[in-house]
Amino acid sequence: MSNRTTLTHFLLLGFSDIWELHFVVFLVIYLAVLMGNLLIITAVALDHHLHTPMYFFLVNLSIIDLGSISVTLPKSMVNSLINSRSISYAGCVTQVFFLIFLVGTDFSLLTIMAYDRYIAICQPLHYESVMNRRACVQMAASAWIGGILYAALHTGNTFAVTFCAGNIVDQFFCEIPQLLKLACSDLYLGEIGALIFSACIGLICFVFIIVSYVQIFNTVLRIPSEQGRHKAFSTCLPHLTVVSLSLFTGVFAYLKPTSSSASGLDLVVAVLYSVVPPMMNPVIYSMRNKEIKSSLRRLTVGKLFTQN
Repeated sequence: MSNRTTLTHFLLLGFSDIWELHFVVFLVIYLAVLMGNLLIITAVALDHHLHTPMYFFLVNLSIIDLGSISVTLPKSMVNSLINSRSISYAGCVTQVFFLIFLVGTDFSLLTIMAYDRYIAICQPLHYESVMNRRACVQMAASAWIGGILYAALHTGNTFAVTFCAGNIVDQFFCEIPQLLKLACSDLYLGEIGALIFSACIGLICFVFIIVSYVQIFNTVLRIPSEQGRHKAFSTCLPHLTVVSLSLFTGVFAYLKPTSSSASGLDLVVAVLYSVVPPMMNPVIYSMRNKEIKSSLRRLTVGKLFTQN
């Protein structure tokens, strides 16, 4: 009988020496992400002024951010509290599926949001007809469905292999490259091929985003109003930063040769692609967004008047 069928759990990367600091840091990050994204969802849901395509996609992005960070951090925090490193086989499968699903959907939405900004800035007269309600729903649904299929492919390929090199995962969550280090059969080459194909798709999307932003910047530079140029750049540049961070750290984590021992660089890269984007998106799209801030102020003032 193979180890794959008898394996009941994996051991994640432990932080036993600094478990209190590990728990506090992850808790602060998790609460900040929850609060920031819930504020965005609440503002857009309750303020009809924000019922536009850009904010529709932003709500989808916030839901994904809430989900992706909830896949990894809570389990790691619980393990640190009970001084454990264990995660069940089923729990590991679930982590891999939902993380890949949400990260893949996230990047698809970031690509769609770049297209939305391109139409809004470069073809403003066609914006309402191109980015109508039906088109927005179809694009968002395509991103979610594509993410499910993408996750099913990678999860199936990963757990089809036989694990015979132990059950210690050198990461604070179940990450595909670290799991493949435990494989003892050539079947994992199928997953390597799938990862390379996914990286190519990601790079194609990134090129599309870059081309969109080149067109946007060319248009913005012709705007006579300095305030208009500043508004456009302040929207586009942070978006491009998050896209670049998500893609290149993810590609590096999943395609770089894996070492036989735990690496501090692996941990840093995992945090950069799985924790930092959900933490940065609320800052970029709410703290730097005057419409979101105005909406939150109106909702707060309205609530105060209602209570009085």
